[in-house]
Amino acid sequence: MPTFRIAILDLYNNFRNEGMRCIYQLLSRAEAANQVTFAVDTFNVRAENQVPGLDYDIYISSGGPGSPLPSDEPWEPLYFEFIVSLLAYNQTAERKKHLLAICHSFQLLSRHLGVGTVGKRKSTSFGVLPIHLTAAGEAEPVFDRLPEPFYAVDSRDYQLTDINEERMAELGAVVLCLEKERPHVPLARAVMAIRFSPEVLGTQFHPEADGEGMLRYMLTDERKEQVVTTYGEEKYHEMVVAFRPEYHRVHRIGDCAQFFAAGHRAHQRVGGSGGAVARF
Repeated sequence: MPTFRIAILDLYNNFRNEGMRCIYQLLSRAEAANQVTFAVDTFNVRAENQVPGLDYDIYISSGGPGSPLPSDEPWEPLYFEFIVSLLAYNQTAERKKHLLAICHSFQLLSRHLGVGTVGKRKSTSFGVLPIHLTAAGEAEPVFDRLPEPFYAVDSRDYQLTDINEERMAELGAVVLCLEKERPHVPLARAVMAIRFSPEVLGTQFHPEADGEGMLRYMLTDERKEQVVTTYGEEKYHEMVVAFRPEYHRVHRIGDCAQFFAAGHRAHQRVGGSGGAVARF
């Protein structure tokens, strides 16, 4: 049985969250489904300034709280040095290294590579929301079993808009999906996923999230107060019901197409706030 080394870059900064549980859960399922063994190491990037070396096969960089805009925190140059080294390695190495960047990591990667404008939203986007595939998204192996639109967990105060087409072309990157259409809102639609390279995929939404974690998150006192204050008691209860196992409709990438196997196919196809609140 083949063994693959996997590095998880934990960007939650020691905040309580559901994302890491979901990542570990999907890795366990992928092991069984693909009859492989995963040797997994976790690196606490923001809290302990830890980053992996290039001796892993697959890298998963998590979501996290706070701003993805430039800071003077010591972990940031270390993180981007890792990203640069991984991209450089893949330019020449025969055996490539694959990276999945989720939410906060997607925003950091988009900012660092200059593919568009990463900025703060006018209001928080939160919930299980419709996401629309582009033509490139419909051809993307990781998304090949998703309906149009598909529904995924969206939890963000920042977003990527105003794509730099010239820079995207330079990188060979493509936009895979966009946020829901809002004809009545005169604002640019946020980008929800990018294939940065044959080996590097980034998603603004949370492909690892499940209804169990979202329900637990919604039942916290702080989240209930936020939703009730913004949308009202009735809407809050509708959202809670939607996350119960018998009702929820979250599409998880781990359930619809194993990222690891699909990433290999993509490579072949393209050419060789307080810690007491759970966060995604």
